[in-house]
Amino acid sequence: MDHFTTERLTAERLHEGHLTDLVALHLDPEVSRYLGGVRSPETTRTYLAVNMAHWDRHGFGLWALRTPTGEFAGRAGIRHILVDDVDEIEIAYTFKRSLWGRGLASEIANALTRIGLARPELPSLIGLVFVENGASRRVLEKSDFILERSTIYRGENVVIYRARR
Repeated sequence: MDHFTTERLTAERLHEGHLTDLVALHLDPEVSRYLGGVRSPETTRTYLAVNMAHWDRHGFGLWALRTPTGEFAGRAGIRHILVDDVDEIEIAYTFKRSLWGRGLASEIANALTRIGLARPELPSLIGLVFVENGASRRVLEKSDFILERSTIYRGENVVIYRARR
């Protein structure tokens, strides 16, 4: 599924044309606070290449998000992630700061959960969240993810939420 829409967002499979928007997103220190920090343009270029390859390898991945007016809103998706040596499938979402507080994260989390759990090969999805990121934790809880455990991921204290089919 290269494209999908929600009530207020259009999602398009990530491609090279999204690089400029992703660089701007990743350079915002508030947006990047719970993403491991600000990313340089070169790091974002590598990030984009890795995520495009994920699509080619698995048939799903990250989408660029746009508002009804065509404004770049952020990125979100479903992807493989190695946590404590276990291959998990994570839902992920990041929005431009100017769009925070409008319920878009809940909207996209619900859509990603529906899309992911509809795939027979994906019996569950996780949300991996920095312990301090209360807003993202609430989004997952509203999307019927259950707090499973705490762990360390890339040197950060995180919690793992899980949704099952």
